[in-house]
Amino acid sequence: MNNDTIAAVATSLSEATIGIVRISGDEAINIVDKIFIDKNGEHSLKKYASHTIHYGFIIVDGKMIDEVMVSVMKAPKTFTREDVVEINCHGGVFVCKSVLEAVLNNGARLAAPGEFTKRAFLNGRIDLSKAEAVMDIISSESKAGLDNSLKHLNGSLYSKIKKSREEILYEIAFIESALDDPEHISLDGYTDKLVSKCEAFKKEADELIATFKTGKILKEGIKTVIVGKPNVGKSSLLNVLTGEERAIVTDIAGTTRDTIEERVLIGDVCLKLIDTAGIRNTEDVVENIGVSRAKNSAREADLILFMLDLSSEFDKEDLEIYDYIKDKKHFVLLNKTDEENAVDVEKIKSTFSLSKDVFLISCKDLTGISDVKRKINEDFLSGTLKTDNELVITNVRQLNELKTVSSSLDLVKDSIEKGLSEDFYSVDLMNAYEAYGRIIGEETDDDLIDEIFSKFCMGK
Repeated sequence: MNNDTIAAVATSLSEATIGIVRISGDEAINIVDKIFIDKNGEHSLKKYASHTIHYGFIIVDGKMIDEVMVSVMKAPKTFTREDVVEINCHGGVFVCKSVLEAVLNNGARLAAPGEFTKRAFLNGRIDLSKAEAVMDIISSESKAGLDNSLKHLNGSLYSKIKKSREEILYEIAFIESALDDPEHISLDGYTDKLVSKCEAFKKEADELIATFKTGKILKEGIKTVIVGKPNVGKSSLLNVLTGEERAIVTDIAGTTRDTIEERVLIGDVCLKLIDTAGIRNTEDVVENIGVSRAKNSAREADLILFMLDLSSEFDKEDLEIYDYIKDKKHFVLLNKTDEENAVDVEKIKSTFSLSKDVFLISCKDLTGISDVKRKINEDFLSGTLKTDNELVITNVRQLNELKTVSSSLDLVKDSIEKGLSEDFYSVDLMNAYEAYGRIIGEETDDDLIDEIFSKFCMGK
């Protein structure tokens, strides 16, 4: 690991009340001491105790850059396990950059994206699963997603994998010892025990794999697609749920010709909300592309909001759309309750065989919208997103390693069934052991580590 002292702006470069310039490394305190003067006009940072904060000024060439508070944190009880100094200056692009420039000019170098967290990992402060949880916390868009990321940061995944890894290693060691010393260590009857253990190991891995669909929703949001014929109120619903005029609304059929995507927080869950072109048979080439995209979005959706217009008679196209989406998780929204209804609601329910998750709404006067929001929260928090005590995988890299664990354990059982040599057991058990190790960073090469941390934001 490079032992340079690194620095970066750790807060957003924008007009804000506070900005933080973070410095980490052996020379962090010495570097900041050159440009920090306390209220008594002294360069005194080096004499301060760890985990204390001090008032003063950043001075460069005799000129004051800013009035600041400086935190001093000494190794090893810091995030990076190195000396860390944080300069709390006034927010704003120019002042933060000026303070950072002063730090860089006095011996620090600009940190790469994610380098502070990378150092925490390389110095043994956190494992790789916790490091990835840091980024998930930053990007969390819902309470459920944040709660799950905090479980990972607190070591829930690490502890589970560490335990399984130790148990697999024990079996590898036993097999190798028996092969090296068959006179004293017998493998008679061992294969039955190993099959049982592999089934238990595989069950743990498969249970984690099975959580990934929920994890993807936690991380990216519930992919919620609004579908229906033109002019049923899809764009109006998008605008209502986002709280802004995001989509154009007119009385002209076919106004929306492409998908429009927004993220919306509904209670404790995040929706990846997609407005689509009205689905109908049309000769318009551009509109046809929009219809095709609408169908593709519906096919990949976690939740579909199927809209019908209560102010006009339903027809064959409504039935065709519903037939296309009925096997997906969906709510039926009967819109335009504010207008004179030409359609009987019970007739609609009977025609479409609807018994539940049907809502009478008006995007104009907001009737029924709160009921839809409440139902989304209830269904997903009590069903797909019920994660109060469950550890959920959100990371594709971790998912792929878990699949390697599962398939390697299958190979062990397959070798036993075929009566192959015990050497084969060890090889596949070792593959499972190493795959688990790659999840927590104990079997990870430098290139992969660099790739993972390069995705972090600057200053983290």
